[in-house]
Amino acid sequence: MPIWSRVNTSSDRLSRSLTVATGLAAAASAATVVAILVMLVLEAVPALKEIGVRRFFLDTTWGPSDGHYGLIPMIVGSFLVVAGSVALATPCGILSALFVNFYAPPRVGSLYRLVMEVLGSIPSVVFGFWGLTVLVPLLRRVHSPGSGLAAGSLVLALMILPTVASLSDASLRAVPRDWYRAATALGLPRWTALWRVVVPAARSGLMAGVLLQIGRAVGETMAVLMVCGNIPQLPAGPFESIRTLTANIALEMPYALGVHRSALYVSGLTLFGVIAVLVALIQRLDRAKVG
Repeated sequence: MPIWSRVNTSSDRLSRSLTVATGLAAAASAATVVAILVMLVLEAVPALKEIGVRRFFLDTTWGPSDGHYGLIPMIVGSFLVVAGSVALATPCGILSALFVNFYAPPRVGSLYRLVMEVLGSIPSVVFGFWGLTVLVPLLRRVHSPGSGLAAGSLVLALMILPTVASLSDASLRAVPRDWYRAATALGLPRWTALWRVVVPAARSGLMAGVLLQIGRAVGETMAVLMVCGNIPQLPAGPFESIRTLTANIALEMPYALGVHRSALYVSGLTLFGVIAVLVALIQRLDRAKVG
């Protein structure tokens, strides 16, 4: 057999093996997600039967020792801290990506991307420790107790900023530079060309980055646990203490028993549903981008 025939045969075998391995890895990933969902449902069923779905999502009090299992304070707390962090990180990330691509010198852009990569690799507990030791005392001078919604939003915004900045940078670089040049050649000022031409062209990628950062923010535990105060209440202002769904699970799971433990699985199932909705929205945006 000629040597090129043996090489082609070996390449075909390797290609088939890699295809099978890839399929098995995909199947294992899907099976893991399904197994997690089944586990959450099975563990949450006892609480759903005994307490009822309505009490979980209509009761505004969380106190398992008194028979109160309302998730509303944690749901509202999670929503507010995520909304605050996204509101802070999104414009900063997009504007910084615009600056790097259309204003900054190449060396400055490379340095900025390196800084974002380093910032994105810092563990969340480090952000939480910084917030607890530096940010919370500073906020306490403005309004006691310092730990609360504002601290959680600021720390979480700093954590998700690298994600939105990097994805915005990639989305803007994917837009053909000739579109920007054509807009400026027609007499449009630089900022108008960016806002009217470049940003709309990168809208799908920018929105996907926002949804991805929301997913990370929703699932964050340690940092918000350290700086949010962890009081299950509906906050009356930005400096009030709150508790998120993730922090509630982390705080109470070690000692929870019976219905209390099952109720924490309902919290996990709620988080799973939120993430599933975000993934569906991201896929829809990707299909719209391809179309």
